[in-house]
Amino acid sequence: MLQGKHIIIGITGSIAAYKTALLTRLLIKQGATVKIVMTPLAKEFITPVTLATLSKNTVLSDFFHHDDGTWNSHVDLGIWADVFVIAPCTANTLAKMANGIADNLLLTTYLSVRCPVVVAPAMDMDMFAHKATQRNITTLKNDGVSFIEPTSGELASGLDGKGRMAEPEAIAQWLSDFFETKESLKKKILITAGPTYEAIDPVRFIGNYSTGKMGFAIAEEAANRGAQVTLIAGPVQLKTTHPNITRIDVKSAQEMHDVAVKLFPEMDAGILSAAVADFTPETKYDIKIKEKQSLTIHLKPNPDIAQKLGSIKTNKQILAGFALETNDEMAHAMGKLERKNFDFIVLNSLADKGAGFGYDTNKVTIIQRNGEKKDFELKSKKEVAKDIISILASCLDRI
Repeated sequence: MLQGKHIIIGITGSIAAYKTALLTRLLIKQGATVKIVMTPLAKEFITPVTLATLSKNTVLSDFFHHDDGTWNSHVDLGIWADVFVIAPCTANTLAKMANGIADNLLLTTYLSVRCPVVVAPAMDMDMFAHKATQRNITTLKNDGVSFIEPTSGELASGLDGKGRMAEPEAIAQWLSDFFETKESLKKKILITAGPTYEAIDPVRFIGNYSTGKMGFAIAEEAANRGAQVTLIAGPVQLKTTHPNITRIDVKSAQEMHDVAVKLFPEMDAGILSAAVADFTPETKYDIKIKEKQSLTIHLKPNPDIAQKLGSIKTNKQILAGFALETNDEMAHAMGKLERKNFDFIVLNSLADKGAGFGYDTNKVTIIQRNGEKKDFELKSKKEVAKDIISILASCLDRI
């Protein structure tokens, strides 16, 4: 799975840096192209000459070459890479990454890459267990960074505990598995995200608090795994940059309905995460309402996107939706699963702290039509997106 892959290896100042020579060799043997970025302190543990010989590429450490002033572009490096693996990664570098500090070439590369980032920590057991380090790891996980857990054993300090960098063979296997998973979802997927706005007049509307963060995270994860994603987005402030995502912006429920119904027959799957307004004003004023007296607005139902797609879904398609509830959560979710002809439904409750609109985290239960149900702990929406796409992949494998 590593044939032709572009891999940046970042090396920080740890005794475990000697293992990175073997990791480089393993990746090269599997067909990857490897470029190495070192922190200045890392050169005290392993020489750039050794790594340049193994990688067959110049090892980068400084922002520019001191002899002729040539700039080492962290931006170009970030665009080139398919994955950035930092192994070993010290507590110091973890802390800087978590806080956006960019005082060496490795860190500026981290802040520039568009590819996934994976970290293999290496440090003494007490440093790894320290609340500050664990807090930084949690921050980075919420930012979408993946971690290859350190192992337990004898450490450079002479102590025995958790903090040893994973062995090179384990890191190489992780990367191989990552690309196999990343490229496994060769499907066309329709995703809806964000709120809809139902106009009252040119400056006022009926809407909700949805930010679109969950739907955009799902789209990004599906695209990362190789899917061709069509994202129908309500009015949100989020951006999309992934080349596998085609974005269509809409405002109203009717607009979202029309696009979704038109495109869904061409899709292998759909995930309806948008918070679509149930009602829209019967009358939409062409000019701003000026009256100071009380105003009565008559509402009419919006078209039901989920029910429509459920009614035209074939047995070669998978359809999933969301249930955001405030009471009798499971009963409402099970009813919606049946009524909308979903293959699975993602339930979350506004009663759960950190879940729902506006948060970067979510806590969900995924219920499948075949009766399988799985509860997930509170985690970042990017991590929740991984769980949802994994369930979708398993459903697609069964048809």
